[in-house]
Amino acid sequence: MEVQQVQIDFGRQKLIIDTGKIAKQANGAVRVQYGGTVVLVTACASKEPKEGINFFPLTVEYQEKTYAAGRIPGGFFKREGRPSEGEILAARLIDRPCRPLFPEGMTNEVQIMAMVLSSDAEYDPDILALIGASTALSISDIPFNGPVGACRVGMVEGQFILNPNYEEREKGTLDLVVAGTEDNVIMLEGNAKEVDEKTLLSAVKFGHDNLKISIKLQKDLVKLCGEKKMEVELKTYDKELFNKVRKLSEERFNAIFKLAKKEGREEAVEFLGKELIKELVPADLPESDRKKSEGEIKTVLVEVEKELVREFTLKSDKRIDGRSRTDIRPITCEIGVLPRTHGSSLFTRGQTQSLAVTTLGTRNDEQMIEALEGETFKTFMLHYSFPPFSVGEVGPVRGPGRREIGHGALAEKALKAVMPEKDKFPYTVRVVSEILESNGSSSMASVCAATLSLMDAGVPIKEPVAGVALGLITEKNKTLILTDISGLEDHFGDMDFKIAGTKNGVNVIQLDLKVQGVGMDIISQGLDDAKKARMEVLQKMLAVIAKPKETLSDLAPRITTLMINPEKIGELIGPGGKTIRKIIQNTGVTIDIEDDGSVLIASTDAKAAEKAIEIVKSLTEEVQVGKVYTATVKRIVPFGAFCEILPNKEGLIHISELASEYVRSVEDVVKLGDKIKAKVIGIDELGRINLSKKQAEE
Repeated sequence: MEVQQVQIDFGRQKLIIDTGKIAKQANGAVRVQYGGTVVLVTACASKEPKEGINFFPLTVEYQEKTYAAGRIPGGFFKREGRPSEGEILAARLIDRPCRPLFPEGMTNEVQIMAMVLSSDAEYDPDILALIGASTALSISDIPFNGPVGACRVGMVEGQFILNPNYEEREKGTLDLVVAGTEDNVIMLEGNAKEVDEKTLLSAVKFGHDNLKISIKLQKDLVKLCGEKKMEVELKTYDKELFNKVRKLSEERFNAIFKLAKKEGREEAVEFLGKELIKELVPADLPESDRKKSEGEIKTVLVEVEKELVREFTLKSDKRIDGRSRTDIRPITCEIGVLPRTHGSSLFTRGQTQSLAVTTLGTRNDEQMIEALEGETFKTFMLHYSFPPFSVGEVGPVRGPGRREIGHGALAEKALKAVMPEKDKFPYTVRVVSEILESNGSSSMASVCAATLSLMDAGVPIKEPVAGVALGLITEKNKTLILTDISGLEDHFGDMDFKIAGTKNGVNVIQLDLKVQGVGMDIISQGLDDAKKARMEVLQKMLAVIAKPKETLSDLAPRITTLMINPEKIGELIGPGGKTIRKIIQNTGVTIDIEDDGSVLIASTDAKAAEKAIEIVKSLTEEVQVGKVYTATVKRIVPFGAFCEILPNKEGLIHISELASEYVRSVEDVVKLGDKIKAKVIGIDELGRINLSKKQAEE
């Protein structure tokens, strides 16, 4: 294959894509460059469909090589290990817009791999990886209904920026990724700082208009070197069997849909499947044929249920659980549900329930993030946990999966915008959302529960945050947007549109689709519906706790911030850290020192904290002329007494300043070790301190 390259202006840099030089054994491979950032993306597919599955086996891997930024990995092994949280989120960002564009029924394994080869620490490689994935698939022989275009939209001082750099994203009020085809939006992912719905919709339009630039570039490359698509066997179900199963089960499904609880419906559907197998599979069928027939019936039954759910929802004024299109499931909120935590809450919406627990820590608890753009520290973390019992199942308990990391990151972004500044609230805050029950929209339940938990802990968040998920069902000419979707509507629907924010605006938005895109009208209506629902949820939450508690839990550490002269930091630390270690050992507190002279003292013991504060103050206090100190006599000389007024700070009381009357001998007035009152009457140009006992007494 000849080397082919295309390029186009895309924001402030040129977007360059080339192929045919490296990784030539992959079905498709491209190198994408933007500024000094280069990403290699490959796409490979198996020749034959995978047996025994009824889903599309797509896997996406995203790797940031540390050599890309001219660094060697930390740790013992000195090589890249398992994916970081950021890499997992980037892989999900690639997966979500590409997955709906593969042919329905395809079961050939497809793997997309993105490797960051060079990083200028200015532009995030994730957009390049997404564009590269679409390009690699488009020029390959893998069936794909792309291309997908993508861009990032920032907003600084009310102006939209195409593909903002890291600095602009940090100081801006919006950071939004838009992915789509030429006609429709297929994926949204972004966080904001209470941005109103009208501005957000304009940002989506701005992004969709500009992502077409990357689509044009991909089409240009396909014209140069695109391959003919391979023929793949698409998994379909027997239409005759489908009609037979539908006829036998339709009435029973209508009865099942009336059951109030999810687990009751699931048991009834399972029982229905067994009944259908008895009715439709001959008893004398050979074992291998019998198993095949049973599998076909189960697959078809799922398709029948899907069709009936969608038909029921579109034709009826009511949804499966009896709600109207915009109704929210019943909500209950509680706070302070755990006695020994710093803050806790229980948020229940229908059969989705989140237990959120807030823990306050010190600077020592900050999370260090090593990424290509540099080293950063997180003072706020939200972790999402999804145990198998939450859906009534038995399953292995391992580390967090990609879904858990994705949901936790989404909820964290929703709350990050309202967290207090570090200088006003010098705590490290961790919130854990334990999903105890799940029947749709557990990530948005986590946002609500976390807000209640933070307020229960006394964290002074700027505004309470609530979230809701919307769904979509489209058939021919009819479209229906559903507010607060349940698990069934999520599973059989076409959209999962999550929006969270405050009463003032949106903090986070995430759109995932199973169809090949939606128009601006759907996004606009979704934003409006979500705002109404958010206000209703916030009202329920504020009825339980209207604002953050005035005081922290007695179990939480108290952090006191002192400001000292930065030149005194060395004295406080002492040689080899000896002084500060001694303070910590004697008081049991935690001490953090910043370069600007901020000293943070944290302890759950008020007396210990007071003792440490007193010691730090005495070690770093500047001697003030005119102030009276408690002095300790350290040395006596014929002309006076040297006294310590602060740690390592001595001054001289001249014999003439010991008393009002004549003093024949210093020892007639003071002796070694005596504690006396002494006033600072002067500091000479050499820094020598002059004291007076008689003036202190006067």
